Amino acid sequence: MVLSPFRRLRLALLSLLALVALGTIGYRAIEGWSTLDALYMTVITLATVGYREVHTLNTAGKVFTIVLIAFGVSIVFWAVASLFEAVVSEQLWHTLLRRRMENQISKLREHYIVCGYGRMGQEIVRVFRQLKVPHAVIEINPAQLPTLEAQNIPHIVGDASDDKVLLAAGIKRAKGLVTVAPNDEDNVFITLTARGLNPDLFIVARSILEENEQKLKRAGADRVTSPYITGGRRMAFAALRPHVVEFLDATIHADDVVFELADVSVRSSSPFAGKPIRESQIRESSGATILAVRAADGTLNYNPRSDTVLREGDVLILVGTPAELATAEKLASGTP
Repeated sequence: MVLSPFRRLRLALLSLLALVALGTIGYRAIEGWSTLDALYMTVITLATVGYREVHTLNTAGKVFTIVLIAFGVSIVFWAVASLFEAVVSEQLWHTLLRRRMENQISKLREHYIVCGYGRMGQEIVRVFRQLKVPHAVIEINPAQLPTLEAQNIPHIVGDASDDKVLLAAGIKRAKGLVTVAPNDEDNVFITLTARGLNPDLFIVARSILEENEQKLKRAGADRVTSPYITGGRRMAFAALRPHVVEFLDATIHADDVVFELADVSVRSSSPFAGKPIRESQIRESSGATILAVRAADGTLNYNPRSDTVLREGDVLILVGTPAELATAEKLASGTP
């Protein structure tokens, strides 16, 4: 079995301590010295500092000293070498890990940046990974770093409100940013900084206090979510409309997704553009079902009638399997 550098260091230090204890006991037994004199003689012998003996050694003491030096010097050098290897290995490992992460992030395009890797951040990343959405995490809390490293999640260590950190996360190339820092003040600063660096970025921010929602929107957030309000509403509907919540859980929260909700934009080259829903045959051609249509002017039409005309710039809210939604998105965008 191959031991890691840190395990080898621990084993070497334990061996060294055992040898010091053995030497102390040996000098006490052979020479009859006090514990302090025996310990001192053991230490200067193992350290090879060249001091004179504490007391004159008899023949048995000299033989014991020779044996102690033979084993002790080897163990001391082993411990020093193990310490050096452990320090260098840790530094080298962190350097290689940082460079690998930087390389991964430099290749990201149209990705999402998650600021904060607490409980909400972890759930956001879990969904992104499940849906194969490119993403990177910014985290300043060292307690979260081992989890990010163990799961090989692209991440930057630092303050997400720092321009340099956001630029290192590829904010200029990013499609969106989700900030779930521990407090609203941090989320406001992160939103302000991110909006300044990328005016086209879609920003979703968490608001712990309801009164801070407007501050986050003024700072540049496109969407603001309050987990307590959202959670309270969901619990109310779980009590009043349990089957509806069960359906939403199956489409949004399930690990093994069967159905998903998605929004797709209608382009001018789409076969849907300019046609009523019944003539677009979106259900027949893709299998996805239209739940709502957000018109280009921002009007949201829930459960649209079959004679609703789909126009360029409309956003379709669809439900279907991942494959069905992918087909609908291609048709809506006019992709061959």
